[in-house]
Order: sequence, then structure tokens, then C-alpha cells
Amino acid sequence: MKRSDLMRMELIGLDVEVLSAPCYAGTKGIVLDETMNTFIISSAGAERMIPKRNNEFAFTYEGNRFVIKGSEVLHRPEDRIKKVR
Repeated sequence: MKRSDLMRMELIGLDVEVLSAPCYAGTKGIVLDETMNTFIISSAGAERMIPKRNNEFAFTYEGNRFVIKGSEVLHRPEDRIKKVR
């Protein structure tokens, strides 16, 4: 699987780690929901809303780790399939 394939698929339910957000760096958990501008992540029993813009995320899918900049997936989830190349 390529990185671009992951960017086109459903991200809800995947394991994620926040890499670059100053307040949230190192936050690990599962993506519970996604909006155009944010990911809602379940981490340590709490839900955290983390903005996509200016942040990097590492997603784990089928044992592979993919680093994605939030600005690359700054679309409504239902439109990402059409817009991400």
C-alpha cells in the first residue's frame, strides 16, 4: 500500500500518533471522528480534538506506518477520495 492510498481511505478507527502539534506532540490513540479541519482522537481515556493544519500525524495501517501532514488531508472526509492524488 502506498501513502497516497491511505490518504484516500477512511481514517476513522486507525491508530494515530501526533508528531508536531506543540500541545499534543506524542499523543497516541485511535481516530474516533474526522472533520474538514480536525481529528478527534481517543487517547488515555479522553477525547482530544486536534487541528489538521500545521500538524503531522503518523497512522498505522496493517503494520505499516505512514506520516501525513494535516494540510494534505484538509478536506471533508467524504471529499478526500476525489481531491487527494
